[in-house]
Amino acid sequence: MTETSGRAVTADEAAAAGGAQEVLGWKLVIDCADPHRQADFWAAALGYRVEDNSTLIERLLGLGAVSEDILVEHHGRRAWRDLAAARHPEDPADPDSGAGLGRRLLFQRVPEPKTVKNRLHIDVHSGPGRREETVARLEGLGATVIRQVREPGGEWTVMADPEGNEFCVA
Repeated sequence: MTETSGRAVTADEAAAAGGAQEVLGWKLVIDCADPHRQADFWAAALGYRVEDNSTLIERLLGLGAVSEDILVEHHGRRAWRDLAAARHPEDPADPDSGAGLGRRLLFQRVPEPKTVKNRLHIDVHSGPGRREETVARLEGLGATVIRQVREPGGEWTVMADPEGNEFCVA
């Protein structure tokens, strides 16, 4: 939506009026204490791939643009200490940086711990009749069940990832 004279205008209204609505790319960025653990968890949970930024890192090291103190070794290769990402396996990635160009979760280290409920969360769609199986698999990866929800609109399981971020399995 865009704001016009105090009233929100939808993308459809803007297009109907002859204005072009730019489609924007996006990624979900999640603050955390251990970005590599989170990227590993979510990649395994969703069937995504942990991004490999080692080509870019090696090039920047060779140019003297970065130093070893901002790097770690993860999965047998150099990685950013404070950033890790998981991307959809069918979406393209930049060959120079390894960064995903489509559906992507980026985890960034922050100094403060999580203290309150998320304002944004991920919903995992397990497919008809597969919720219990999916919940059990995610528990095996390090998630915990918070509660089961049964409402007239549906049923789902509220879980927490290894750092306590809530998400739902439907």
